[in-house]
Amino acid sequence: MIEKSIETLKGIGEKNLKLFQHLGISTVGDMLKFYPRFYSDRTVKPIKDLNGGQIGCIRITALAPIKTMRTRSKMTVHKLYATDGNDTITITWFNQDWLKTNFDYNCQYNVYGDVSVSLYGKEMALRVMERSDRATTTDANVPVYPLTKNLSHNMVVKTIKQCIPYVSEIPENLPSSIREKYGLCGIGYAIANIHFPKNQQSAFFARNRLAFDELFYLQLGLRLLNKTKDRLKGTVFNNSTEIATKFIQTLPYKLTNAQLNAVSDIINDTKNGKLMNRLVQGDVGCGKTVVAAIALLIAAKNNCQGAMMAPTEILAKQHYVYLKEVLAPFGVNVVLLTGSLKAKEKNEVIKSIKDGSQNIIVGTHALIQKDVDFKNLALVVTDEQHRFGVSQRSALAGKGNTPHTLVMTATPIPRTLALVIYGDLDVSVINEMPPGRKEVKTYSVDEDMRNRINNFMKKNINEGRQVYIVCPTVNENEASELKAVTKFAKTLQNTVFCDYKVDIIHGKLKATEKDEIMSRFVSGEINVLVSTTVVEVGVNVPNASVMVIENAERFGLSQLHQLRGRVGRGEWQSYCIMFCNGGEVAQNRMRVMTDTNDGFLIAEQDLKLRGPGEFFGTSQHGLPPLTVANLYEDLDLVKKAGNAVTDILNYDCYLAKPENKTIREDVLKMYRNNLTL
Repeated sequence: MIEKSIETLKGIGEKNLKLFQHLGISTVGDMLKFYPRFYSDRTVKPIKDLNGGQIGCIRITALAPIKTMRTRSKMTVHKLYATDGNDTITITWFNQDWLKTNFDYNCQYNVYGDVSVSLYGKEMALRVMERSDRATTTDANVPVYPLTKNLSHNMVVKTIKQCIPYVSEIPENLPSSIREKYGLCGIGYAIANIHFPKNQQSAFFARNRLAFDELFYLQLGLRLLNKTKDRLKGTVFNNSTEIATKFIQTLPYKLTNAQLNAVSDIINDTKNGKLMNRLVQGDVGCGKTVVAAIALLIAAKNNCQGAMMAPTEILAKQHYVYLKEVLAPFGVNVVLLTGSLKAKEKNEVIKSIKDGSQNIIVGTHALIQKDVDFKNLALVVTDEQHRFGVSQRSALAGKGNTPHTLVMTATPIPRTLALVIYGDLDVSVINEMPPGRKEVKTYSVDEDMRNRINNFMKKNINEGRQVYIVCPTVNENEASELKAVTKFAKTLQNTVFCDYKVDIIHGKLKATEKDEIMSRFVSGEINVLVSTTVVEVGVNVPNASVMVIENAERFGLSQLHQLRGRVGRGEWQSYCIMFCNGGEVAQNRMRVMTDTNDGFLIAEQDLKLRGPGEFFGTSQHGLPPLTVANLYEDLDLVKKAGNAVTDILNYDCYLAKPENKTIREDVLKMYRNNLTL
């Protein structure tokens, strides 16, 4: 039955079927796994226990006939004077004449709504009214589901109730030994009680089991991906330590211990024939690029090619210029391949890549075009890895014969969670900043400071510096209360910055336009760049000393930290100024930013305040997003699920045993084409 279409259920006609399908629900099984977001407490309480401003549920009997009135706006107002046997209350609702027509004065009703108190006693603005003997969405902790337009909550609840009897058909996936060891209820019990818990304890057991399953499959799939990659061999890089040492000696500064540890990790990965799949994560400005340069040099000195892919053309150009400069003493050829190259030049570059005369190739998505062939690609470096999907990274890796992979991100992630989410990658963390770098001074301000901040920006420009101003939207009609790039930039150019050059950049511009604008900002032609968050990725503008963020309450902490990292890259003191219009919660978030420049601490707080969301990009592995588990709140469950994965793989590393058949089928389905066993 669970494989049958929900069309077979009562009340599901063509219209409702399409609405459910819009939510990804086609079968009874899909319906059962459509879990609630939270529960609404609609348990019946005495009238005396309800206070003004609360939402509550009571059981009443009518004391008088329903009174109906008409307002000037032609709305119908119904009022019912009622009692719960001890106290009285007035129930009010607008329109919905059918409630009055079908009201049975001989029956008790459950009513749920917003309570207020006036001189005339307690009143309730009605949300739901049901006969007590037929109640389906009252007198219980009622599940609340994500809905789509025209699909009522009542319809979802009624449909799921029809499906509950079929939970027994859902196969138990976890062996009894695992369930007993970790105190987990059965899958059927969990699904039935996540929808309609008998009490708080049953709700806890249900959520615990379903969250455990999500975290179990997440870690199992990633662990198996690692096993698959461990079976692959990568090119052996010889003399890596000597090559790295000579390069480091040419630098005009010392590497931090964290950078040296990351280099050591790369050397150890590549010297014994193991295929490297390593993530280097570190805060903005921590020096990830020099680590990548060392890895690329090692590949080149082993007569192999290395490729570095960046998400934007201007960032690719910056990497190209840097690598060409620092690798020049070692006789390494570095070439740039981007979409903006003229046809003749592009063809020459592609030819040189194919014949092997170029050792290191830096580029954008142009690197993965069909006509680009490498002679001996042995190392792939991906910068700002969250900007690329698995398919794009795989496409570049597919240009070589199982090349080593190094991916870099400036999005700090707590290490324990990075190990979970990037389980198919080994992780190196660069958690030290190069000595001498000045900390960006950060302030949270309101509109009263507007004139003062404007004068401060002009002062910095007059001293030869440049300014970023980041807005949350592109056009003013997207959200009228928010600062928008296009309108705000025009206003600034005509008023505050009429004597300076103001320009805009946002995601709706063509790639060539964005690169051209950023190039002019880098060269100093633009004094003030008004932007959306497209500037958060990697471009190095040492002359920019002020970052102003409008409507800062609209951004996550990690994103604010990334934006702050766009300044403070030169020798001058830099500043990040956040205009915040939010209440106490928003002010507390801004306080995190003003109190610390530690990206890892900020990432912890961001995760705590906002939840994981798409922060970790679990979808990049082909997995559905977590719907029950929370990676921050369920850390203990993360560890237990990880231990359970170890338990199973220790005795059945390829999930070949009969008792693990369902787990095997589930994990292969979840990871689609990314995993083979």
